Amino acid sequence: MITPVTIVGAGLGGLVLARVLHLQGIPATIYEAEPSAEARTQGGQLDIHEHDGQAALAAAGLMDEFRAIIHEGGEASRVLDRHGRVLLEEPDDGTGGRPEVLRGDLRRILVDSLPPGTIRWGKKLNSVAALGDGQHALTFTDDSTVTSDLLVGADGAWSKVRPLLSREEPEYVGTAFVETYLYDANVRHAAAAEAVGAGGMFAPAPGQGIFAHREAGDILHAYIALSRPAAWFSAIDFGDAAAATTKIAAEFEEWAPALTALITDGDTPPVLRMLHILPPEHQWDRIPGVTLLGDAAHLAPPAGEGANLAMLDGAELAAAIAAHPDNSEAALAAYETPMFPRSQSAAADAHQMLTLLLGERAPFGLVDFFTSALQGNRE
Repeated sequence: MITPVTIVGAGLGGLVLARVLHLQGIPATIYEAEPSAEARTQGGQLDIHEHDGQAALAAAGLMDEFRAIIHEGGEASRVLDRHGRVLLEEPDDGTGGRPEVLRGDLRRILVDSLPPGTIRWGKKLNSVAALGDGQHALTFTDDSTVTSDLLVGADGAWSKVRPLLSREEPEYVGTAFVETYLYDANVRHAAAAEAVGAGGMFAPAPGQGIFAHREAGDILHAYIALSRPAAWFSAIDFGDAAAATTKIAAEFEEWAPALTALITDGDTPPVLRMLHILPPEHQWDRIPGVTLLGDAAHLAPPAGEGANLAMLDGAELAAAIAAHPDNSEAALAAYETPMFPRSQSAAADAHQMLTLLLGERAPFGLVDFFTSALQGNRE
């Protein structure tokens, strides 16, 4: 008898898991807190890598749909110093292997690939308890309950499923991003648009940075990075957009106006994104009937790997379940055994990237890193 799979969270990893299970004829249900797929915007662009994100989408049978949403030219990148001088420029020549797509578009093609009713929207998990024999009781905030035979926590950084397996909780990494958007950029924000260029722009310095990406529709999406104590950010009233913008911009007084315009000229209120992590070596002992994927399992600093790893987790977990349809424990062990070292390696790389972006050698450490990577790709 095939064990049905209960998935908490309709992020990219949970959706890939459900899709690949569906292709294998294995029933799955996703419980998602959001009331609908359109309840909120889904963030900015993602670079989808050949060895993990694209491999997962291939397993999901969605490569054609993926190619249709690629932002052509989005792989271009440049590194600037705080004065706006270009230190490194790499155009998008179509051979990079890391095409850019909007997270919302990627989520949409995954949602649309599932049979109707697979996702139960508006189901926010309140608590989960072990019943024995690998079963778990899930209680939602609407007081409804379900019992799982195989439970997957795909519910992100603040997972309600993770405490079944681990006592670890996310910790603030010491850096936060402030997110802004500039619309109709070429016309209304010409200087900032020129500074950002055709794709991704990195302007790092010790303890602070301005990063941005040009998105489809002439949109500049920026992340303003500051390494400050959590209390420093708590003292800012982000409900007062003008005051918050002024406070953040004051930290960049000596920077080029074309860069600080990404802070001061935002067309949306600034949004604070505190960066949290799990320990890089995070793993757990095998507990019957439950596992984790994506940020619920291995939350790391943003370095372009999070979404890719979550999707690969989903595809590999589905493959393990399909390979052991009558033995859930064998399936979960087969999934977790390679996932732990893979995620630990990726976490180490993410911490290295955060140091390159905001450490004492910024921006030159980042330039050296990109230059070395580009030379390696050409050899």
